[in-house]
Amino acid sequence: MLMAGIGLFGILDANSKILSAEHSAAQAIFLRHATLLLLLFLLRAAARGLGGPLATAHPFLHGLRAVAMLFSGVLFFLAFRHLPLADGYLVFFTAPFMTLVMAALFLRERVPRAAWLWSGVGFGGVMLALWPQLGQGGSVFGFACALLGTLCYAINITVNRGLRGEPGIARLVFWPSLFGLLATAPFAGLHWVAPDAEAWARFLSNGVLAGAATILLALAFRHASPARLAPFEFIALPWSVTLDLLVFGNAPGLEVLLGGAVVVLACVMSERAVARAARERQGMSGGKT
Repeated sequence: MLMAGIGLFGILDANSKILSAEHSAAQAIFLRHATLLLLLFLLRAAARGLGGPLATAHPFLHGLRAVAMLFSGVLFFLAFRHLPLADGYLVFFTAPFMTLVMAALFLRERVPRAAWLWSGVGFGGVMLALWPQLGQGGSVFGFACALLGTLCYAINITVNRGLRGEPGIARLVFWPSLFGLLATAPFAGLHWVAPDAEAWARFLSNGVLAGAATILLALAFRHASPARLAPFEFIALPWSVTLDLLVFGNAPGLEVLLGGAVVVLACVMSERAVARAARERQGMSGGKT
């Protein structure tokens, strides 16, 4: 679910990069959330109560998540206006470190040493690919937006894990969509550019992609800890490189390919190490969970 959600976010970001040439971030985020709310209520009208209740016993956590999701969406929209997808995602790969730190500090979850080690190796692969980009004078504003957007993403992921005991998924879509719609409406009106048919299709598809990706990531972190999943966020690198090549004609440099190879190795080895640690714990407890 995590890797599928990351893949959908990659397609969404490529779509948003195309839209960013003529449309503002506020308009894009406003229409994204409007589409999400429309789809949610249409589905709940067709199947009463689909997705569970909208009310929550954790309004603070949902509020924090809504703010984090809004700023993450806006910041990545701005980042990809100034950066190729691969460059923006290289910054995004600092998310596993942020997620692991937040899980340890705020959720009091045990982070295996292997998760730290292989996230560090993956981060080394990121730096291998990113360092030449910084040296060539890449957009500082774009990189800064990507970094802040990544921080907001890590906050969102941590809150998702904190809400894992709350059943249903409707509220996971409703509250951030309502907040995002209201927060961006004034700015979207000020900077509105009338979309043509193609742009409308892209805006509407962004809403569908964002909704599906949000649900997949939320469910993924209900079923597994950030320590288990964090290194697999690096799967976004081959997604971004492929989309950059197919959609925008940007071929990856040798440093990106080498960095990507290190990232893939980190993902595979992390999974093996975490699975081995889980088997050892299960053996020590006599096979009981």
